[in-house]
Amino acid sequence: MGTIERPRSRRRDLVSVLCAAAVAFTARASLADHYVVPSGSMEPTVAVADRILVNKLAYGLRVPDTHIYLARFGEVARGDVVVLASPQGGTVLLKRVVAVAGDRVQVRSGELEINGAPIAMSRHGGTLYEVLGATPHPVSLDHGGGPDFGPALVPHGHALVMGDNRGNSHDGRAFGFVDESAILGRAVGVFLHGGSFAWTPL
Repeated sequence: MGTIERPRSRRRDLVSVLCAAAVAFTARASLADHYVVPSGSMEPTVAVADRILVNKLAYGLRVPDTHIYLARFGEVARGDVVVLASPQGGTVLLKRVVAVAGDRVQVRSGELEINGAPIAMSRHGGTLYEVLGATPHPVSLDHGGGPDFGPALVPHGHALVMGDNRGNSHDGRAFGFVDESAILGRAVGVFLHGGSFAWTPL
């Protein structure tokens, strides 16, 4: 009897391990993930080597490792910090959505104009802030404003993304509008900064 049960037990263990791995893979691919920031393009908001938590359900549920949505839950909005597949080589980028479908956008010296209206910028305590969404976020013009862009109309199903470090970011001003299907999720916060655990919402 024992010689029959052991193989069955091993098969059950193997099936359990495979099921757990499948659940973990699906959760990471479709629900949430973490991301290590490789460059300073989003400084001063996010620093190099920060670890951020990404909500992959922010805009909908997709088939793992594809751009196919099974259901849509929300829309990409101005001010969202997102991770996306680069249109120039498949690397994963961290950028901010600065314009969405239907917006007429222009960038001059790192400053934004949306639909003919300049986006407000103000300085507090030596830090420059911009208001795109509900909450002001810091931006940097310490390396200049970077390349100018537009005016151009954002096409349906697309967005313009830029780094907060305007003079040190390779972004939509260089590679153009990105398809919303290339956006993998919304970054919700930094959970590891300078090697220490700390929560900073984005």
